[in-house]
Amino acid sequence: MASDPRRLVFVLFEGCLLLDFAGPLQVFELACETAPAHQPPYRWQIASLAGGLVRTSSGLEVMTTALGDCDLVGVDTLVVGGGPGVHQAAADAELVDWFRRNAPAVGRVCSVCTGAFVLAAAGLLQGRRAVTHWGSCGLLSERYPDIAVSTDPVFIRDGGIWTSAGVTAGIDLALALLENDLGHREAMRVARRLVVFLKRPGGQAQFSVPLTLQSEAEQGFENLSAWIQDNLQRDLRVEVLADKAGMSPRTFARLFRQKTGRTPGKVVEEFRVEAARRALEESALSMKEIAARAGFQDEEHMRRAFRRRLNVLPQDYRIRFRRGEAGTGSGTKPLPPVRLGSAP
Repeated sequence: MASDPRRLVFVLFEGCLLLDFAGPLQVFELACETAPAHQPPYRWQIASLAGGLVRTSSGLEVMTTALGDCDLVGVDTLVVGGGPGVHQAAADAELVDWFRRNAPAVGRVCSVCTGAFVLAAAGLLQGRRAVTHWGSCGLLSERYPDIAVSTDPVFIRDGGIWTSAGVTAGIDLALALLENDLGHREAMRVARRLVVFLKRPGGQAQFSVPLTLQSEAEQGFENLSAWIQDNLQRDLRVEVLADKAGMSPRTFARLFRQKTGRTPGKVVEEFRVEAARRALEESALSMKEIAARAGFQDEEHMRRAFRRRLNVLPQDYRIRFRRGEAGTGSGTKPLPPVRLGSAP
């Protein structure tokens, strides 16, 4: 463990989301609990533009240090969260200018959830890949077309800039930072102390396919997504889905892609992969049984779909994510990263 603690600064603003900074902060605080009192791995400051009490979106007030009083020399990590007040914060010229001037001197600059809008306003995400809460990805992309916004990952690292998805993804981001700093064993220890999933890779999707399609289905396919989930073992060709929707196959395929951004065949495969993922995580069923229940023709078709959608084989996915067993790393070789929804 390094003799000098890594210095962290968490930046708050009126209307920020409490968990966006409290979750990551708890990760770093727990990393200090087993260290000698005179040699903690981290020290931190909770700061805001003017200092004093900052009212979070929940109404809880937090005492902060003024950013102007923070000594940024040697600061390792700068973290800004999101929340209902983030757009007002991103429009605050003084706060944005502070980030623009000071962030380049910091080793790692991180945003949690919609905190990405503050970094974007300061020009820190220009030409970079970034992620934010799934409900705000479209707005971030619209306002800042020079940012390569991804809707899937839990977090993204692009050079010294780290952005993360919605709310609890900040904990995943902090665990990844902790692993970089103190190693895998310590990150796993802290994850267990928090009673969170041992390690959710940055490439794992921040939300499920059913949740995505449920949102998109409200635009005109209210009942179809639920019907698909309940009938995965049936023949789900375009003709069948079109008949269920009361349209001609050609009209259905066109409108479906227009509303959801996906072809019907791709959506059916996503639902089947989703069902197989859950079975791999939660059951001891054989690969053959899982493939059949999810509606795949056979195990080979399921393997191909997993490679296309997740870039990992079903058996490797089970090793990593089986509940109660995932992430233990007991004698298993490193697995390739999982990428959900890699192709829009």
